[in-house]
Amino acid sequence: MWRNEKYESVPLNVKETDEDHSRGIRDALYPQTALRKAHQENERPKDAKLWPYFQDGLRRIDYVLTYHVQMPQSTHKQSSKSCLCCRFKREPKIPPAHEDPELAAQEQRLDYHDDDQRLRREEFEENLREMGLEMEKEEGTKLPGVGFVKIHAPWDVLCREAEFMKLKMPTTKKYEVSQGSNIVEKVNMFMQKVTAPLQPKVGENQTENEKHLSYPFSREKQHLFDLSDRNSFFDSKTRSSIVYEILKRTKCTKAKFIMGISSLLGSGVYTEAYPLHDGDIDGVNAETNDRKILYEQWASYSIFYKYQPIGLVRKYFGEKVGLYFAWLGVYTQMLIPAAIVGVIVFLYGCATVDDNIPSMEVCDERNNITMCPMCDRACSYWKLVTACGTARASHLFDNAATVFFAIFMALWATMFMEHWKRRQMRLNYIWDMTSFEETEGKQKSQPRAEYEFHVMKKSLKKEQSPKAGNVKLTCRDRMPAYMTIIVMMIFLIFVTLAIVFGVVLYRVSIMTALHMSSTPTFRTNIRATVKTTAAIINLIIIIIMDEVYGAIARWLTIMEVPKTDKSFEERLIFKTFILKFANAFTPIVYLAFFRGRIIGRPGKYIYVMGSYRMEECAHAGCLMELCIQLCITMLGKQLIQNNLFEIGLPKLKKMLRQRKIDKNHQEELNRTLHRHEKDHFLGPFVGLNPEYMEMIIQFGMVTLFVASFPLAPLFALLNNVIEIRLDAKKFVTELRRPIAVRAKDIGIWYTLLRGISKVAVIVNAFVISFTSDFIPRLVYQHMYSPDGTLHGFVNHTLSYFNVSHFQPGTEPMQPMHLGYKVEVCRYKDYRDPPWSNTPYEFSREFWAILAARLAFVIIFQNVVMLMSDFVDWLIPDIPKDISIQIHKERNLVVELFMKQERGKKYRNTMGDPSPQPLRSRPSSQA
Repeated sequence: MWRNEKYESVPLNVKETDEDHSRGIRDALYPQTALRKAHQENERPKDAKLWPYFQDGLRRIDYVLTYHVQMPQSTHKQSSKSCLCCRFKREPKIPPAHEDPELAAQEQRLDYHDDDQRLRREEFEENLREMGLEMEKEEGTKLPGVGFVKIHAPWDVLCREAEFMKLKMPTTKKYEVSQGSNIVEKVNMFMQKVTAPLQPKVGENQTENEKHLSYPFSREKQHLFDLSDRNSFFDSKTRSSIVYEILKRTKCTKAKFIMGISSLLGSGVYTEAYPLHDGDIDGVNAETNDRKILYEQWASYSIFYKYQPIGLVRKYFGEKVGLYFAWLGVYTQMLIPAAIVGVIVFLYGCATVDDNIPSMEVCDERNNITMCPMCDRACSYWKLVTACGTARASHLFDNAATVFFAIFMALWATMFMEHWKRRQMRLNYIWDMTSFEETEGKQKSQPRAEYEFHVMKKSLKKEQSPKAGNVKLTCRDRMPAYMTIIVMMIFLIFVTLAIVFGVVLYRVSIMTALHMSSTPTFRTNIRATVKTTAAIINLIIIIIMDEVYGAIARWLTIMEVPKTDKSFEERLIFKTFILKFANAFTPIVYLAFFRGRIIGRPGKYIYVMGSYRMEECAHAGCLMELCIQLCITMLGKQLIQNNLFEIGLPKLKKMLRQRKIDKNHQEELNRTLHRHEKDHFLGPFVGLNPEYMEMIIQFGMVTLFVASFPLAPLFALLNNVIEIRLDAKKFVTELRRPIAVRAKDIGIWYTLLRGISKVAVIVNAFVISFTSDFIPRLVYQHMYSPDGTLHGFVNHTLSYFNVSHFQPGTEPMQPMHLGYKVEVCRYKDYRDPPWSNTPYEFSREFWAILAARLAFVIIFQNVVMLMSDFVDWLIPDIPKDISIQIHKERNLVVELFMKQERGKKYRNTMGDPSPQPLRSRPSSQA
């Protein structure tokens, strides 16, 4: 045998000996099979350690299970050939006089726990063998305390499961893929030549003119498929997914409760379960494989300008991962025109800032406008001219081009969604996923292990058989979980609001304290200092609470006990999205729509927490502060999450896992470790939800408040160019290979994207109408301006206040701060002057501007949504050439079957000399 003593294979010895004997007989009877195997042996890799194979170098490792091994006890308690019943007949340990009895009892309990786990593993592995899988065990060879169960799926098992899963495999039939009309074909050829330098060198970048006709695999119709090379017919991705389906169906029934692979992993019977990477990515001995190609042509920052090899990504990681990177690529490409237009809008603001009449009036010292104090007691009167810099900076983002850009981004979001639907449909056709609904429906019906566990407990309580089909979890069973989820979600939303309120109190208290303790020269920078520090505090809180909310959302979803994996994922995504969306956008919503609108007026301010006056916006409005918050949140969140969470933490975890090995032997182990041992040190794959969530929040930043920050698409574009290569490198080098999951769309994420794009129209309408000064400027210019210009607009927006009307204890402590006595100060609002019949009441201008704002919101929302719906209707979801090819493929499948049936009847007729047994004599003798 090729195995030595260090490989424990107790249950496999007898069986494999019989298999070797029968294999020899088959090779003698079928010499062609023996020659094929010899050919496969010649093609095996030179170094078996670099590739995922059994010790014989022939059978490929399709999946690996790991478990904990207690080396000091397991090496001498029993031999590898002892039977299960003998393992419990150990002689009782007699503790020495100096040994603690409690410690001995604890060790005995641990022994029984290990024996129980060993029994469960042996039962589960025996059930796997009954399903046809082959296994090889390896304990404590190079990694102390870690045992490996290597699983291989033979050809018969692969065929059986492929037929059960209805996997579409390529047939021998090929057909020509038409590129559409002559004009479209010429345009495609021209674009291929132009974009040739941007294509990755993976051998799949050119559009193929021929395509294999695919059909769900069937053992009865194997003649339809090209089985000349059985080793490559099912690739490594498909093999691992087939084994994973078997693992999910196999149960361990001799325990108190039925346990599947998820329960066995959760209870510690197995510690890890993962498929293997194809090979190494660097080194002298690294042979060419898909992983190495992806590392060189995809997971490199030096080729950030090239397209992604989406076909190879799907081939190696599966359709679900391939769709994520395809969607991320389409999103990044669509950000290019949005970023260009955003930069043009920003440059327009820079070019027209010197011609902006309102900011010129603010900066004109001849106006000599005295403003009311910004806080009680500590703050004094101040000159409007000191807000010159803020007014000029606000014009960069609050100008006439802002409305155009908001409309453009609304149409851009619609174009992006339509472009992705067409791209997704094209990928479905290329990847043979157009008829995936039937198989997907069967996969949805498979219950999760946790759901089965709760059903089992419920059936035991009712004293029913565990296999009773009428036992299931109802809404009444889940009612405590539903109530807990509702209460927790509401509580967490209030926690988010409380955090925002705490930051508001920080701004108010710090501004008052700085005014009281600072020198007059430093007071001019107090507002900028408070704005920046508050935005940074908000950023830190958002990043911390993101992790907290993610953990709580998973806990709540587990408590809910969804029936299927798809239901679990959708409920988890929904809860996580609500919490993280509220966490990221609540501070921004407060700055955009609430700050400066619930402050009252001089002499009658609104106070919170007793003596804290609600903060007000600067003279130029809150749009500048909103822009600062968006800028710091986008940049900080992207930089910290990318550099710390996505790069630093995985590397730190990998270092901690490798520190368990002696440093002196670490380099030697790296050279001698097998593929399954190397992948053991990689990080576990936790799913695509964190990656999608990060991009969804970014999409909200780009679309929801883009009217206040036109540079958001540019920042998102720069981040995504790095994000693609960062995620690619993480998937190829830092993480274990994920299970290949079939999917034809991005699921609930598309619904969330579409919802955000619809809400963005309404939010931008309110930002333009209520946060910026666009509507007040428009109303003044057409209703109140004497010459139809904006001259006098600043004075029009300021109301008068008699300083003798201050409430006692709120007047400034230094009323002569400006060097003269102030009798009337100004504040930004539309109110009647103190000498009118209705002092300090809202003026006619206020109601006229409010009506104009509401009218603008209604008109903007309906016009933009109508334009978006028109674009949606104008662009078909399925490209015309893809629709033609799908119809052509269906007809070819029918023709192929008809041809095969005619050929079968012809062969039967030629091979049987008496096809009609009812006749008296054969037709050949007539």
